[in-house]
Amino acid sequence: MNLTQLRYLAAIADSGLNITLAAERVHATQPGISKQLKQLEDELGFQLFARKGKSLESITPAGRQVISRARTILAEAANIRALAANLRNEEHGELRIATTHTQARFALPAPIAALKRRYPHVSVHLQPGDDSEILEVLANGHADLAVVSSAGAAPAKGFALPAYRWERVVLVPRNHPLAALQRAPTLEELAAYPLVSYESSLKPESSLRRAFIEAGLEPRLAFTARDADLIKTYVRAGLGVGILAEMALLPEDAGDLRALSADDLFPTCTTWIVLRRDRVLRDFALEFIARFAPQIDRRDVRRAFDHDAYDGEWPLAPHWREVQPPRLREVHAA
Repeated sequence: MNLTQLRYLAAIADSGLNITLAAERVHATQPGISKQLKQLEDELGFQLFARKGKSLESITPAGRQVISRARTILAEAANIRALAANLRNEEHGELRIATTHTQARFALPAPIAALKRRYPHVSVHLQPGDDSEILEVLANGHADLAVVSSAGAAPAKGFALPAYRWERVVLVPRNHPLAALQRAPTLEELAAYPLVSYESSLKPESSLRRAFIEAGLEPRLAFTARDADLIKTYVRAGLGVGILAEMALLPEDAGDLRALSADDLFPTCTTWIVLRRDRVLRDFALEFIARFAPQIDRRDVRRAFDHDAYDGEWPLAPHWREVQPPRLREVHAA
């Protein structure tokens, strides 16, 4: 048994038992993976996968136990490599960040650019998804950290650091009836129009949906997307009233769109950096955290991981409006 066999085993499980896809992901050949899998099963004395013809049909009960322990071994091997790289003061490697489109498009460019200036030989890979998918990617070890948002408590999975707080805004064309209001709209006024918002708004636990339901109203979601730019596109097309994260507003949007405050309509959201406690952080990951959440002392993060505890409270995350560039503050003030 060797680490290569265990890595192939995990790749097969993560690829939906598709050996061709698993081979692509680990940069191997399909015959090579099949040969290593057979050697591993021969050594163990039982099958890890049930077959149907030449295809893998399912993971056997024994296979599930082996795969679980294989993931632990692979994670610890990665930790040893990360620890050694830190001790050698290596300044190259890769940082995998699982996050949403909104964070990747509007919040992450500046801290990633700062990270690249400090560590030019570190490659950064963004893995998009919705919040639940992102945390699953992190849990499966396919990302080094996750950047997600919630309107309530910190994510239950992983070790969460508060980066910043933000509000939602209502977005309408400048000729829309709501644009003529000299105040923020009410939920009742919003409920009278079809809405354009994030795909997550369809979920029963959505804080946007809960706000309407608690007011005795039912939101009419005409269009949903993960992509904030798509939401703005369909607001422009007249499909409805947009409700999206304030970070998604850009100076050029003020030409034909009007952003209206929704601060008192929906709960404030917090964006979190989520880490796995069982992973050794590379020094450049700490650098990213310092750039994205500068109110958090990286020494406290290191102590929290080294001692599996932090007995203090993380500083209150600043509001997005406090940390954005001046040119974007003008958009929110419009």
